[in-house]
Amino acid sequence: MFFVLKTPQLFYAIVISYYGSRGKEVIEIQKRLKAWGYYKGAIDGIYGYQTYQAVRYFQSKNGLKVDGIAGKQTLAALGLPTGTTEYNRNLDLMARVIYGEARGEPYEGMVAVGAVILNRVKDSRFPNTIPGVIYQAGAFDVVADGQINLTPNETAYKAARDALNGWDPTYGCIYYYNPATATSKWIWSRPIVVKIGKHNFCK
Repeated sequence: MFFVLKTPQLFYAIVISYYGSRGKEVIEIQKRLKAWGYYKGAIDGIYGYQTYQAVRYFQSKNGLKVDGIAGKQTLAALGLPTGTTEYNRNLDLMARVIYGEARGEPYEGMVAVGAVILNRVKDSRFPNTIPGVIYQAGAFDVVADGQINLTPNETAYKAARDALNGWDPTYGCIYYYNPATATSKWIWSRPIVVKIGKHNFCK
């Protein structure tokens, strides 16, 4: 998860890792905890139960709030960065997809598109990075038709931030489609979880 702060020139993202997170940030957390004797598990980039408990143990021994979440203060105590330009790029990339795929949709529907991207990142059947998910062949029409190169509006950025901050109106969906335009027979076979605006969201 990422909390994003905006200045007039730049978006700054604070990395938040928690139970269920995956990726290189989790690997760095595990490495540091293991080196310092708090973690005995594998360095696998998966924020599972062992990592969660190790973070809680570290927090309890270092005067931090014991919640099992590797937030800004915990990361700082571990000597790890709390934000990088990589996440600014991810935010911009997500906003471009949201703008191209869902402008004109209800705001909740825009956030939902962002949530689908993040749900795919966490799903082992998809690439484990935001750019990897977005640029996977055939994944998003906006990449194929060039709309990803349009300049997103502020609403698209806000929707991307809300998705990154954990709002998932889709309840974990990894697919969506517009029933008025979808031609794939396979997508119609997916169980619909929720309908938002013109899109059906499914697993």
